[in-house]
Amino acid sequence: MGVSSSYRFSGPFVVRLLGTGLVAVGLVVVVLVALVAALHLPEVALAVVLVAAAVVVVGLGVTAVRHAAVVRFDEAGYRIRFIRGAGVRQARWTQVEDVVASTVAGTRCVVLQLRDGRTSTVPVSALATSSEAFVDDLREHLNRGHGYRPLPRARS
Repeated sequence: MGVSSSYRFSGPFVVRLLGTGLVAVGLVVVVLVALVAALHLPEVALAVVLVAAAVVVVGLGVTAVRHAAVVRFDEAGYRIRFIRGAGVRQARWTQVEDVVASTVAGTRCVVLQLRDGRTSTVPVSALATSSEAFVDDLREHLNRGHGYRPLPRARS
């Protein structure tokens, strides 16, 4: 049985994301309340808007608390979820040709370059781990996926 690793969004990233979502829902509610008042629509329309907003807020909260795995490594390859602009979301280790550190829009990222020219980009600052631990784990999985074994330690 192979070893697998999962990485989730960091707490501060989740709070920032949840805050942005709540502000967006609040703005939509304010605009729709103004429309209901200006167009003299029935109160039922306002009730529907408020119920829909409550459902969205509860959904955001459940998603934030659930902390689904964003990046997963296993013996066969990797899978990336919930990251906009990640590129290739899933690939086998044998498809990975190179791994490079990069900065995308001011965010430190790890870019997995595939043999066919496509890439997968992971913003390591958004993960609930250090970039060093993430890269070390990635390197171990990549080496195992390519069949590399660690060299025995020299005796002194």
